[in-house]
Amino acid sequence: MKTILYIIQKEFKQIFRNKGMLPIIFVLPLLQLVILSNAATFEVKNIKFGYIDNDHTSTSRALVERFNASTYFDVLTDFPSEALSSSAMLKGEVDVVLEIPQYFERDLQNEKHNRLGVTINAIDGAAAGVMNVYVSQIIQRFNQQIKVDLLQPSDKHVQASNIDTIPLFWYNETLNYKTFMVPGILVLLVTMITLFLSGMNIVREKEIGTLEQINVTPIKKSQFIIGKLFPFWVLGMGLLTIGLIIAKLIFDVPMVGSLPLMYVYTSIYILVVLGIGLFISNFTETQQQAMFIAWFFTVIFILMSGLFTPIESMPEWAQIITEFNPIKYFVEVMRMVMLKGSGFMDILPQLSKTLLYALIMNGLAVWSYKKTT
Repeated sequence: MKTILYIIQKEFKQIFRNKGMLPIIFVLPLLQLVILSNAATFEVKNIKFGYIDNDHTSTSRALVERFNASTYFDVLTDFPSEALSSSAMLKGEVDVVLEIPQYFERDLQNEKHNRLGVTINAIDGAAAGVMNVYVSQIIQRFNQQIKVDLLQPSDKHVQASNIDTIPLFWYNETLNYKTFMVPGILVLLVTMITLFLSGMNIVREKEIGTLEQINVTPIKKSQFIIGKLFPFWVLGMGLLTIGLIIAKLIFDVPMVGSLPLMYVYTSIYILVVLGIGLFISNFTETQQQAMFIAWFFTVIFILMSGLFTPIESMPEWAQIITEFNPIKYFVEVMRMVMLKGSGFMDILPQLSKTLLYALIMNGLAVWSYKKTT
């Protein structure tokens, strides 16, 4: 035990002695949490909106005013022709063009129906889908109001019927996208820092030649590995703590569930990441090699974790692969515990798989580490 404590003490001194590494460990992750949580959002705002008003009536102007009053649209200009609007969209000057047909108001009064033309820049398919929903909602609300306003005197006895829906939003009542993203970004930072540091740690010993000196000492392999990885386990838990504080103070993310349960799961998850880092370091000779390999797997794990896109939207073969993705389980648990208040039995499937993953990866890492005497 004393031997392990000496190695741990030596590792902490080595970490804090490296002045260039300290900002990477403590400052950059926190800046990334603040920046990425604001940047990583699927909310579409400041939509550049143009329109072609071929009717020029009070009804057509009222419809355009609905878009002007929306916080999502920036109404830029009235195009005199479809050719000019198409040219503007081609140049990227507008994102959405609404075409109001001639005799729009008259046809609504006489025939009780009409058609509008909406052109959306769909280079970004996801953003185009969101913009289409925004446009449809505004037009539907306008349509409900106009039914009442355009009733003829002979129709006054006919009461316009409407169905009102009262939505109830669970777990994210304000529909704030940061509430959904911050737990996932926190998972990303804890994973990246612990994986990169643990992956480069032993490789650095190889590069400076101290690993050979350690190998000829009576230190056992288990003692050496525990002593090398434990400091990064502590750093990972520390990053989680600081990240949770920032999530609460800056983003006001609700923490409905049990914090001890979150720490228990994180402590096991970090063992998975440390095992992967040690396994990578056993087969690399330079820190650059370790960094590239760790980054390669991290990008794949992140993109297939459900952090940014729903796993249910992926192809069936990709959903099967995600079952072997540890980041997926951490993202699920963080969101379940923080936002839903899930308990131990709720996260037991993710916890069991993560524990199995930790045993396998650390077993492979210890097996692949060769201590020569």
